[in-house]
Amino acid sequence: MRLGVIGTGYVGLVAGAGFADFGNDVTCLDIDAARIGALKRGEVPIHEPGLPELIADNVRARRLRFTTDYDEAVADADVVLLCVGTPPAADGSADLSQVLAAAAAVGRSLRSDFTVVVNKSTVPVGSAERVRDVIAAASDRPFAVMSNPEFLKEGSAVEDFLRPMRVVVGVGPGSGPARGALGTAAAVDERARVVARRLYAAVVRTSDRMLVVDARSAELIKYASNAYLAMRVSFINDIARLCDRIGADVELVRRGMGMDTRIGPSFLFPGVGYGGSCFPKDTRALLSIARSIGLDLPLVEATERINAQQKQLLFGKLCAHFGVRPEPEREASQAQPLAGKTIAVWGLAFKPETDDVREAPALVLIEQLLDAGAKVQASDPVANQRAAEAIQAARPGLHQRVSFFDDAYEAAAGADALCLCTEWRAFRQPDMRRVAKLLRGGAVFDGRNIWDGDQLRELGLKYECVGRPQREVP
Repeated sequence: MRLGVIGTGYVGLVAGAGFADFGNDVTCLDIDAARIGALKRGEVPIHEPGLPELIADNVRARRLRFTTDYDEAVADADVVLLCVGTPPAADGSADLSQVLAAAAAVGRSLRSDFTVVVNKSTVPVGSAERVRDVIAAASDRPFAVMSNPEFLKEGSAVEDFLRPMRVVVGVGPGSGPARGALGTAAAVDERARVVARRLYAAVVRTSDRMLVVDARSAELIKYASNAYLAMRVSFINDIARLCDRIGADVELVRRGMGMDTRIGPSFLFPGVGYGGSCFPKDTRALLSIARSIGLDLPLVEATERINAQQKQLLFGKLCAHFGVRPEPEREASQAQPLAGKTIAVWGLAFKPETDDVREAPALVLIEQLLDAGAKVQASDPVANQRAAEAIQAARPGLHQRVSFFDDAYEAAAGADALCLCTEWRAFRQPDMRRVAKLLRGGAVFDGRNIWDGDQLRELGLKYECVGRPQREVP
């Protein structure tokens, strides 16, 4: 099949390279000429394990190419994938301006006898109909619109795409205008379903993991899935706070819960909150959808509130350690209570195996530290540059007080405390004897519960984590 992919961000690049790897002829488009130029030179703008190799293999095989020309990507395509951004607006709703602009441009470039336009962007319920109307206003060619939300996990996106747990396709009712020989809208929808099954034939051949539903249900499945997973994270973080108060061990609690097959262990790991491009944005968008029709979603609201509280956790522990009050309890005379302190922060990406720092808990912590007068020595295996750009944008007058290190031990040298925010493999078993010698202060705050507290205490370090009792070394 001939595919056009509109947008070369995270979803667009993975989908484009993945479909090319199935043998399709794929043209990826972006209006950012510099980004397309970099891709043509073999430079991949995001960190995702396996993606550079997948792109390079399919470019060499001439199944994958890059362009800024809509006609080149769309004119003869059997399928066009919309993979552009839907950033949150001020009220939390999804901004569809990029999707609708791309849809209009696609409509103007359609030339084939029948094209299926696929919404892979995460979009509010009803967006397939809006995209359909925009394309119909720009084109007299036969087409259908399909919702096909993406469920990729950053850090394992290539594997997720090539071997998905599920493929959700939303078609109809009336996803395409009835024109000429195509007959009724129902006939258009049925033709779109046939194309969808051809598109995903490579991944449903041995096990039918495709669910075909109406477009509105498909759009809601994506939001509901991410909100539910976020809710599990916030739930176990709430339980961790309870464990801290009553002396229980959240690690044992979550294991006991996870042994129940109705619950399972996934997304029950306490920490300093979730971030990234999906969970925060999608929970807020789901709340916005509900509010627009006068409906409250108390569980989703609590999920968002708990996550915001959890991102304050490490800063609160640091303030308690240094004997100062966190905001908003701080008095005006204590404008910079951590002035003169240096804090090491390990892990800046919102999760391992990605350089994505959007809404990362580490960045919330660093901004709080800067506001409190501290200096920060930060290290991440791949996200230093993106974190530096984000902090400069968020705290333009204070960002000079953050130093970035490729070597995590260098970041720890001379620091009054060390905070772990992201559980990269490289941080799972560091040389803690070396860390103990490098730190000026002896405090370690484990925001992901991955270190052996007894071992650290035996080395003379003060160790605190999330929801586990503090034990004194005899």
